[in-house]
This record gives sequence, C-alpha cells and structure tokens, in this order.
Amino acid sequence: MLYYSTANHQHTATLEQAVTKGLAPDGGLYMPEKLPLLPKAFLRNMSAMTLQELAYTIASVALKGDVPADVLHDIVFDAFDFDIPLVQTSKGKYVLELFHGPTMAFKDVGTRFMARLLNYYRTCHPEWRELNVLVPTSGDTGSAVANSFWHMPGVNVYVLFPRGAVNKIQKSQFATLGGNVTAIEVNGSFDDCKALVEKAFMDAELNDAMRLTSAMSINYARIVPQMVYYFWAYAQLVREQQDVENLVFAVPCSNLGNLASGLMAQAMGLPVKRFISVENQNNIFYNYVMTGVFTPKPTQYSIAPALDAGCPNNFGRIVDLLGSHENICRHIHAYSYDDNQIIETILQTYDNEGYLLDPHSAVAYRAMGQDLQPGETGVTLATAHPAKLKRMMENIIEEPVHLPDQLERFLDGEIRVKKMPNGFTAFKRHLLNHVHHTLARTTD
Repeated sequence: MLYYSTANHQHTATLEQAVTKGLAPDGGLYMPEKLPLLPKAFLRNMSAMTLQELAYTIASVALKGDVPADVLHDIVFDAFDFDIPLVQTSKGKYVLELFHGPTMAFKDVGTRFMARLLNYYRTCHPEWRELNVLVPTSGDTGSAVANSFWHMPGVNVYVLFPRGAVNKIQKSQFATLGGNVTAIEVNGSFDDCKALVEKAFMDAELNDAMRLTSAMSINYARIVPQMVYYFWAYAQLVREQQDVENLVFAVPCSNLGNLASGLMAQAMGLPVKRFISVENQNNIFYNYVMTGVFTPKPTQYSIAPALDAGCPNNFGRIVDLLGSHENICRHIHAYSYDDNQIIETILQTYDNEGYLLDPHSAVAYRAMGQDLQPGETGVTLATAHPAKLKRMMENIIEEPVHLPDQLERFLDGEIRVKKMPNGFTAFKRHLLNHVHHTLARTTD
C-alpha cells in the first residue's frame, strides 16, 4: 500500500519510506491511500481476544502485508506487553488507563511499536548509516521515545526540551539514560523545539550527511498502534455488558495525534458515535471548531504540560479524514479548560468518586461530564500516571501521592543535559559534529 502526503496527494511513499522519514519532503504528513475495513466477524469476536491478539489483527489489516507476518507478530507482542485496564468511575463513565507502560504515559504504546518497526527496517539495510531520531518534548514523549530506543544498536536519539518546562521526574526518565540518548535543553518553548526538528528535516545538508527520522506523532508508526486501544476499550465494554451503543471517547489533545488515531479506528469500523477533543488554554483546535479558522499561536505554559502546543501537527490528518469544517463538527465536540478548571476537576473527582486524575486526563474527564447524554457510554483516555507530576498533584489534593517503582528508579541517575540556544545553527552544528565524530571512530 502507498502513503500520500497531506500537503500533496501526488507525492507517495512506501510504508518503509514513510516510517523511516517521518515527515514528507513537502512538509506534509503521510496517510494511507485507503484505510481498510476490519471484517465484521472481528468486531463480533474481538472481546474474546487478548490485547496482543487484538493488536496484531488490527496492525495486520491496517498495514496490509507491508510488514512480514512473523516480524509484525513479534513487534506487536513485544510492544503490547503491559495492561491497559478500563475502570468504571460512575454509571456510564469509564477511564481507559493508558499509563501502565515503562514510562507510565500513553506514548509508550506508540513509541514501543515504532521503535521496533524502525529497528526492523534498519536491520534490513546494513548499508544504512546510523539512524538519528529527533524528538521535541514537553515531558512524556521524550521519556517514552528515549526508553523505547535506549541501547538499540545503530540508533541515536536526540530529545529536545524547553528550559524550565519539564519537571525532575520527567527529565530523569530521559536525561539519565546516556548511551545513545542525548538530552538537549533549548532556551525556548516547546514550539521552538518542534521548529528546530522540522527545520532539520527540511535541511538538505543535514539529510545528506545523516539519516533522520521523527518520533513525534507526525510519524505514521505512532498512529497505527494508538488505534488499538480504542478497539480494546470497546472490547472490554462488550465483555462487560454485551451490547455497547452510543460510544463516546473524550481525548486530551495537543498535537492531535491521539485524536487522529481514534478517527482512523472509526474509519476502520469501530462503532463510535462521536469524539470529544479537549485542550487546555492552548486551544487552537477548539477555536477552529468554533470558528472554522485554524490559527496557531505561541504556547502558554499550564499545569498540563503535555497539552502545551501552539501549532497542532496532526491537524492535516484530521482534515484529510473528515474533510469539511462542517463534517469535523459533526464528528467532534470540542472543549477547552484553564488551570483553575483542571484543578477543580481533579479535586471533585477525587473527593466524589475516589479516583485521582492527572491534569491531562482531568481536562477530558471534565468535558465528558459536560457532553455525555443519557443512554451514552463515555470513555475518557487517561494519558499519564498522576505521580509523573507528583509535587503538583500533592499540592492540589494536599495528600501524599505514591511514586511507583517504575518512576522512582530513574531518580537515582545523574541528569546529563546539553544546553543550547534557541537557534537552528547551533542545533545543526551539534548534529553534524556527531556525524564527524562517528566517521572518525569508524575510520580509526
């Protein structure tokens, strides 16, 4: 199957080209020429499957044989080796806990699959130079990507993060690893970090000197596995109550990759009545839904840092999937909340329902409470463990928040960071210097 660029449908690529490059040469995002429908028998029977069995079936159909069956089986069964439980919080309302992976954030799902798929392509090409993965982060993406690729031969990871905007726990998850992972602190915002990465992909000299790829949600290999947990939520509901109608998903949104994955799951046959997109005060998509005008703006820092994005990259995929503004509004209800409303939701949910939400999940849970209608079943995607923002959460609920061993083990390591000004020249020089050092080692 071929994949076209959202910027120019005439530009196409194979799955291997789309995944190893990440971003199309024209700046567009890759999309499949046609999303295949899952067999109706699968939808009827998937509640009897394990998560890994379900994930393998979906990936097999979505990728249409572009990856050998035995290779894809190993990738999926290795990547989906942790639980994704569905927790009922009140009548008709559920939380899908996506944070039980190695770094305790939903991005483990996409990055573990992507890392293994990229490693397969790398081993198919012994003539390739080292693969260099560039990833901007406000916290969770960097840790998930770094841990997914850590110690992988022939791969270097560069994590760019904004100065002063990532807490110690999150920073420890990628800045203590060392080896093939380099943490770069940029004197700028998250959007500045994204801009540096995007400029790198467009720079001819850099791309001639080194093989670059992206681990952001612009990479199609992040989107495919994220479709799986939407189906998994449905399967668990069917297992529990047999007949599931009027299913609604509430999705915390920043770069819109998670929402795009849900829409693609719907296009492949998942029976979803609608999606609820929820942002913090960085509400670019909310404003688009309200006005029909997409206007990026500078990032505002919030207590939900993973949602702090002023230019959502996957907007092109949303438009490609749904077309007109009218149709987007038909499929998606949009909400936006400020820090005070997020805190209010955390406290109310903890006090009234005994469930502790992190700030990113809280925005979606609040919107679900406002939007859900009688007779509907609502699933909120919980995207990070509350302990990832431990100090903030303790200040909000005025109680200790237990730090799981998965997070605590990172805190003993030495944080090693390369500080860099907010300028492409310095970033490009750093990357080229790495190439020169690598060549010097291999020719000694």
